[in-house]
Amino acid sequence: MNGVIVINKPENYTSFDVVAVVRKLTGQRKIGHTGTLDPNATGVLPILLGNATKAQDIVPNHDKSYTAKFRLGITTDTLDIWGKVISECGKTAAKEEVLQALENFRGEIEQLPPMYSAIKVNGQRLYDLARQGKEIERKPRKVTVYSLELEDFDEESQSGTLSISCSKGTYIRTIIDDLGKMLGMGAVMTELCRTEACGYKLADSITLDNARELAEKGEISGHIMQTESLFESYRKIYVSEAQSKRFSNGGELDMARTALSRSKPEDKEKIRVCDRQGKFLGLGIADNESNQLKIFKLFLS
Repeated sequence: MNGVIVINKPENYTSFDVVAVVRKLTGQRKIGHTGTLDPNATGVLPILLGNATKAQDIVPNHDKSYTAKFRLGITTDTLDIWGKVISECGKTAAKEEVLQALENFRGEIEQLPPMYSAIKVNGQRLYDLARQGKEIERKPRKVTVYSLELEDFDEESQSGTLSISCSKGTYIRTIIDDLGKMLGMGAVMTELCRTEACGYKLADSITLDNARELAEKGEISGHIMQTESLFESYRKIYVSEAQSKRFSNGGELDMARTALSRSKPEDKEKIRVCDRQGKFLGLGIADNESNQLKIFKLFLS
């Protein structure tokens, strides 16, 4: 099986746990995913099968969207409700104060990665060091928050819900922790659901229970999307039978003899290449100096 199956990851499963389940259900040994979700988080987890694993490092869309719940007035070592409580504060905030503080977290911002994260420093995962009671110096990283909205906020419980769209590497826990610091009372994330990743949405996903039922019926392949779906942001061209054979064998194509002659690509632009029947062959990369479409990555079965 080749392609992408999007799983709505359940709580208390690691991303590796989900990969292991899908490997067993599909019988596909070559398998991977496009970005880790914490065990306590739920939502969109694209699983790559077969030749789609070749895309793991070149997926063009790494933007993500989340729905996150939070509570003010508490801090923990993990920045979420599942960690060890460090402090509690009796101060309260009004909804307008929360809205005003959130203005500081839109656009390009700097974040200090949490100690409980999968980032490697000198070959060691930060969360491994954190579990040993160690805290090391981390450098702030720039990330982009495209949109950040307060969906609801209950002043009595000091709890609310955020809707966030952001770039790769953004830590939602850190946004909430920084929000708490700005309000002078602390805050923790209490729930996290990833609603979109790599261009796939929750509506594209199935649960693990769904996947198990489909596998038992022999119908799981009907829910595997084509590998090409990972690259829908790239333009697509169809090539002749001779060009298809040449490209599939690693040969570059004369762009003047393809549809690219009518709409010249930008130099180094990546192009989806399909045969006349619509079969996805792979990605080409435009070389305007030589006017050749060179091989970027082939996705042949």
